[in-house]
Amino acid sequence: MSPLPRYMANRWENRSEPAPGQGVLYWHVLLGANPEVQAIAAAGRAKLVSFSGLHFTPKQYLHVTTLVAGPVDEFSDSGIKNMIEDATRLLSEIRPVTVRLDSVIYHPEAIVLRVRPDSVLDPIYAAVRAATGIASDRGQPTEHQLWSPHVTLAYSTSAQEAGPIIKALGLKLPVCEVVIDRINLVIQKGPERLWNWHSIAEIEFNKAEW
Repeated sequence: MSPLPRYMANRWENRSEPAPGQGVLYWHVLLGANPEVQAIAAAGRAKLVSFSGLHFTPKQYLHVTTLVAGPVDEFSDSGIKNMIEDATRLLSEIRPVTVRLDSVIYHPEAIVLRVRPDSVLDPIYAAVRAATGIASDRGQPTEHQLWSPHVTLAYSTSAQEAGPIIKALGLKLPVCEVVIDRINLVIQKGPERLWNWHSIAEIEFNKAEW
């Protein structure tokens, strides 16, 4: 997500999206209920509210996308059940971790907060990827092989110069520390920006002696 872009682009101009009612399975770390995450997102939004062409992530849907598992119709009911069970087993070996959100990263299609340290969530990614590969007819998912964990503040919905946006928001926000102790399997129905999400499983990590 570097170097800094010169121009923003419309994320959804040529992007293939699910039709209304079609579902896609995602593994998400859901952060929308965390007041500290809501606060840092609100601080960023306040600096960008004067810019048109930005679609802000609703505060209740702030998240870290860990893996796009795939279209729901590529999984049987038993496959989804087995995926959840396998993920629960694999994640039972993982302890909660604390991450920091403060660095702003710019992509032509989005403005995001980087999750640091870089590799601290890799065991979570590996667990849900393994569980998904067992359940899917396609085998191991190909999405996010070069995973860069982040929380999206806003998506770009128009072509415009990036410089004024970068100048307004900057590269840093006040440090926000977050404990990651669970992950959700979510069905997103229809286009991404409609935020029609349904969590079908929430898996907590191993909190013993934490």
